[in-house]
Amino acid sequence: MAERTAPATRPVVTGIGVAAPNGLGTQAYWSATLDGKSGIGRITRFDSDRYPVRVGGEVSEFDDTEHVPSRLAVQTDHWSHLGLTAADMALRDAALDPAGLAEYEMAVVTASSSGGTEFGQREIEKLWSQGPRFVGVYQSIAWFYAATTGQISIRYGMRGPCGVICTEQAGGLDVVAQARRLLRQDARMVVSGGTDASLCPYGLVAQMSNGLLSTRDDPERAYLPFDADACGYVPGEGGAMLVLETEAAARARDARPYGAIAGYAATFDPRPEPGGEPVSNLRRAVTGALDEARLTPDQVDVVFADAMAVPERDRLEAQAISAVFGPYGVPVTAPKTMTGRLYAGGAALDLATALLAIRDGVIPPTVGVRATAPACDLDLVRTIPRDGPVRTALVLARGHGGFNAAMVVTAT
Repeated sequence: MAERTAPATRPVVTGIGVAAPNGLGTQAYWSATLDGKSGIGRITRFDSDRYPVRVGGEVSEFDDTEHVPSRLAVQTDHWSHLGLTAADMALRDAALDPAGLAEYEMAVVTASSSGGTEFGQREIEKLWSQGPRFVGVYQSIAWFYAATTGQISIRYGMRGPCGVICTEQAGGLDVVAQARRLLRQDARMVVSGGTDASLCPYGLVAQMSNGLLSTRDDPERAYLPFDADACGYVPGEGGAMLVLETEAAARARDARPYGAIAGYAATFDPRPEPGGEPVSNLRRAVTGALDEARLTPDQVDVVFADAMAVPERDRLEAQAISAVFGPYGVPVTAPKTMTGRLYAGGAALDLATALLAIRDGVIPPTVGVRATAPACDLDLVRTIPRDGPVRTALVLARGHGGFNAAMVVTAT
């Protein structure tokens, strides 16, 4: 059995910053989510008419020039702009001034998936249309998957351990687990989470290669996880950043945590043999996270599902949930139906949403789903929020390539 974390060293979340398709800022996002307001619509960042995928989740309220200094904006991709903005929101929310902390006690670890695809595409276009002399010097760093981590570190003088994890959708949980390890060592505070922004032609084509994206043009029927009419997922941009501290450090400065990171586990699915049945080790991740948290399934108030909206993948996730909790044994929700799947930012946003659900004692809804698929025997929270209480939440994430992660968060 996993060793119980002593309360004084238990990692807690004291700040949340959100940049999501249905709301810029934590309160705007949370209000929209509880109202069932979707940010999914026709892609406008480029002309998508020639592409089979024309619907996505864009952070339409975001203006780079309003949130990122101009000298930094030209050096970085839109994905990093969203990450920097969410990190600033999280630090402000935590009422934490990095200038007042020792630089080597502050750490940064973020999730990344596609990296700076929009910036990279722009420079490649210059290369082919104008020649190599017209490629900007920042191409060498802006696309790099660690760019957001680096820029947050530089901006706030955070010179403690810094890193990046690339496990696609699962990365948003994996990085928080890494942040927890750093807090058990020498870190005083960690900025963690993830964002993504690949709604450009280059980024979209790369995503389409997995064959799992929805090609429906109706934003209300394009992304329907666990629905009998599921047809693939909708891509989105944005995500969330979190400030993590030990409970003792938070208490010492009278901070009010949203909740604690109580348990985590990760597994990996092997690639099936040609023509073979897909294998899912998601159940092992769930039981591992619960075991570390020293909780039983009946103590979990809600599961935030990965919700891929691919019928076979939905069936495997529903089986994993039902195997642990029993059919209809726990409320399940997928508020990402209002944002699309945000890759590196998706699970981080789900984690932030779970913490907000604990704070306010309410389970946010899954929108759009009308009739659950026969193989998905779940108590899916649909259409409107469901009152709690919510003391414990389980967040699930699966990354393309076989990555699984599960994280338990609890009230403090």
